[in-house]
Amino acid sequence: MSLQIIPVSILEDISFGDDLVDVLLKTKVGRSIKDGDILIFTQKIISKQEGRKINLSEINPSLLAIGIAGAYEKDPRIVQLILDETKRIVRMKNGIIISQTPQGLVCANAGVDESNVEKGFATLLPKDSDKSAQKIRRKIKAKTGKDIAVLISDTFGRPFREGQTDVAIGMSGISPIVDYKGKHDTFKRILRVTEIAIADEICSASELVRGKMSGTPIAIVRNYNFDKKNGSLDDLLRNKSLDLFR
Repeated sequence: MSLQIIPVSILEDISFGDDLVDVLLKTKVGRSIKDGDILIFTQKIISKQEGRKINLSEINPSLLAIGIAGAYEKDPRIVQLILDETKRIVRMKNGIIISQTPQGLVCANAGVDESNVEKGFATLLPKDSDKSAQKIRRKIKAKTGKDIAVLISDTFGRPFREGQTDVAIGMSGISPIVDYKGKHDTFKRILRVTEIAIADEICSASELVRGKMSGTPIAIVRNYNFDKKNGSLDDLLRNKSLDLFR
C-alpha cells in the first residue's frame, strides 16, 4: 500500500474550550480514521483551543520589553510575551529574538505568533504539547475505538539554511526517532550515528497538503509503518553536553 497524506479542512474558527475531536469527527475525512493513522495537528489550532490566544491590549510591557522593542522596531507588547515565554535568550539580531522555551524548544520569538489570528491578538505555544497530543489521542480512542498516533506540528526556521519547515513539538503514540546505529548500510559498513527524526519528517510532509492559508489545520498520514512506543518531545532535544553550537 502506498503512503497517503490526507488534508482535513476545518471551516470554523477554533475558540478556547472547543472540542477538537468533535470538530474533527464532524468532517468526512475525520469519520474515516483508521487504526494506525498518524494525525498531525498544527500548533495554532491547539493553542487556540487551549486559551493561548492573547489579547495584546491586556499586556503591559516592562521597561526591558520597551527597550528591546525600541532597538528592534517591534511591538513592546509582543516583546513582553516573548520574554514571558522565554527560559533563555540565545541571540537577538535583525529584529529577531532566538529563545529557548520552558519546553526546551529553540525558536524565533519563543513561538509568539500573530499570523492566522485577528489583528491585536497573538498566540503562544501550548504549555505542554505532549500532554495536548495525549489528550487528543485518548479522546479519539474513546470515541472511535481507533488506535492512532498524534503529532503537534509547528513551523521553525533552520540555522544556516533559508526557508522554514514543520517539526514535531509534541506527540503521543509514536516513537519520534528511528535509530540505525549498529545496523549495516548497503556496503556492509556499520552505522555509528544515524538517527532519523521521523516525527519531524512526517510533520514536514503533512505541511505539503495543509499549507498556511488554506484552512487545513489537520492532516492524516496513512499506511506508514511506525514504532508505537510512546515518545515525547524530549526524545528530539539534543543533550547540552552533545551540542556543538551551545
